[in-house]
Amino acid sequence: MMLRRGFSLFLPRLVGLLVVACCSMSIVYMLACTPKSDNQQLALPRVHSPTVKEGYEAILQEREEQHSNYIVSLKKQIAQLKAALQGRTEQLKKMQNQYPSPLDTWLDHSNPEKAQANLLAFLRSQVDKAEVHSGVKLSTEYAAVPFESFTLQKVYQLETGLTRHPEEKPVRKDKRDELIEVIELAAGSLNKPEGVGNAKQRVYTASDFIEGIYRTEKNKGTLYELTFKGDAKHQFKKIVLFRPFGPVMKVKNENVDMADTLINVIVPLAKRASKFRQFMQNFRQMGIQQDGRIHLTVVYFGKEQMNEVKSILENTSKSANFKNFTFIQLNEEFSRGKGLDVGARFWKGNNVVLFFCDVDIYFTAEFLNSCRLNTQPGKKVFYPVLFSQYNPSIIYGHHDSIPSLEQQLIIKKETGFWRDFGFGMTCQYRSDFINIGGFDLDIKGWGGEDVHLYRKYLHSNLIVIRTPVRGLFHLWHEKQCLDELTPEQYKMCMQSKAMNEASHGQLGMLVFKQEIETHLHRQKLSSKKT
Repeated sequence: MMLRRGFSLFLPRLVGLLVVACCSMSIVYMLACTPKSDNQQLALPRVHSPTVKEGYEAILQEREEQHSNYIVSLKKQIAQLKAALQGRTEQLKKMQNQYPSPLDTWLDHSNPEKAQANLLAFLRSQVDKAEVHSGVKLSTEYAAVPFESFTLQKVYQLETGLTRHPEEKPVRKDKRDELIEVIELAAGSLNKPEGVGNAKQRVYTASDFIEGIYRTEKNKGTLYELTFKGDAKHQFKKIVLFRPFGPVMKVKNENVDMADTLINVIVPLAKRASKFRQFMQNFRQMGIQQDGRIHLTVVYFGKEQMNEVKSILENTSKSANFKNFTFIQLNEEFSRGKGLDVGARFWKGNNVVLFFCDVDIYFTAEFLNSCRLNTQPGKKVFYPVLFSQYNPSIIYGHHDSIPSLEQQLIIKKETGFWRDFGFGMTCQYRSDFINIGGFDLDIKGWGGEDVHLYRKYLHSNLIVIRTPVRGLFHLWHEKQCLDELTPEQYKMCMQSKAMNEASHGQLGMLVFKQEIETHLHRQKLSSKKT
C-alpha cells in the first residue's frame, strides 16, 4: 500500500520532467538547425512569410551568393598577390643591376677602373674585419688564433705534426718565399722618407731585422708584426703588415660521373696469411658488397703460406660471387716496389685507377670514392695521409676487453696519429704511373720505393693531392728491431716503435705506473684510517 502511494506521487513529477526535457531539446534543435544570414541569424519562416519550401530556397540562394562573392574576393586577392610578386621581381632585378655581386664586379672587364676600385675597397675591408686594430671577443681559449714567430733563418711553430720540428728552417718554398717577401717589403717601407726634409736617413736592410710574428685568419688574411733595430741601443722600429685574402671566385662547376670507374687494388704479399684473412674481410665488406666497382691484384712472393692465401682468396670469390681478382706469384725475394710495379703493368684492360695498398690497411667505401674523385689521368694523383692506429693493448688496457676492430677505428689523439711521413698508400691512373716511369726496382724489401715515386710526381706537371682522409687506417702490428742493425739504426727503430705504440700521455702513464699505483695505495690506506 505504501509502495503504491509513493509511486502515484512520483509518477506526475516524472512526467513533468520528461515534458520539460522534450521542450528543451526542441528549442535547442531549432536554434542549432536554423540557417544563418549575414547577421549570423536567419529567421525561420513565419506565418506571414512565404511557405517553408520557398523560405529555404531563399536561404540557399543567399548562401550561393555568399560563396560566389567569396570566390570573387579570393580571385581578386590572388591577382593582387601576382601583381605584387611581379613588382618585387622587377625591383630585385633593378637592385641586382644597380648593386651587382662583388664577384661579377671584379670579373667585369668592361669597366676595369671600377672593378679595381671595388676590389681595393674589399681588400681594405678585410683589414677592418681581422684582429689588426682591436681584439675580438672569443667564446673559449681554444678559439684564439695563435701567432708563430720567425727570424731570418728559423721558424718557431706550434703545429708540427710528425714531420716538422718546433724550430726549423722553412722547407716549403711557398713559406720561405712568403717570409722573405715580407721582410724585404718591411725594410723597403722603412726606407721610404716620411718627410720632405733633407736629413740623411738610415737605410734598413734584412740584417736589421730582429724577429717577427705572424698568424693567419683563414677567411681574412695574414697579419705580420716585424721588429727592426732602431737608432739607439734600446730603440726599435716596428712595422705591421697585412696580406688580405681576396674574394672567393668560382673556378669550375662540373658533374662527375664515377659509376663506371674501376679501382684496381694492388697488394704485394709474402707469408702473413692471417693478416691477409683480416684484409679480405674488410675487402669483402667495403670493396665487394658496398662499392662493387673494384678489382683485386695480389702479387705473392715465394711459396711459403701461398696455398693458404690462395684458399682465402678462392673462398671469398665463391661466397661473394666475386670474379674480379688476379693472383700473381713470383719466385724471388720480397720487394714491395717490384710487387706493385708488376701488378700495375699486368693489367691489360682500359685505363684504370690503381690503389697501391698493404695487407695491414683498412679502408672504407667512402675512401674508395675519394680515391676516384682525387685522381684524373694526366692531371692529378692522390696521396692520402692515413690514420695510424696505436697498440690496442695499451689503449684499451684498462678496459675489461678490447673492442672490435670497427669500434677501434676512431680518429682521436688517444687512439692514433696522422701518418704524415708515409707515402705508400696512393691512387693514380695506370697511364700516369706508366708515363712517370713506375717504381725504382733496384730498391729491395720495404721502404724507400714509395718516397722515390712520390718525388717523381712532385717533379712532374701533375697535381699531387695530399690530404688526411677519414676512411683509411693503418692497423697496428708489432715492429721488430733486428739485432743485425747498427746501434744508431737500432736506436732509430726503437724510437719509431715507441711512436707507434701509444700517445705521449699513454707512454707517460706506463713510465710512471709504479708511482701512480703507490699513490693509489696510500690513498686507500688513509681512507681506511679515517
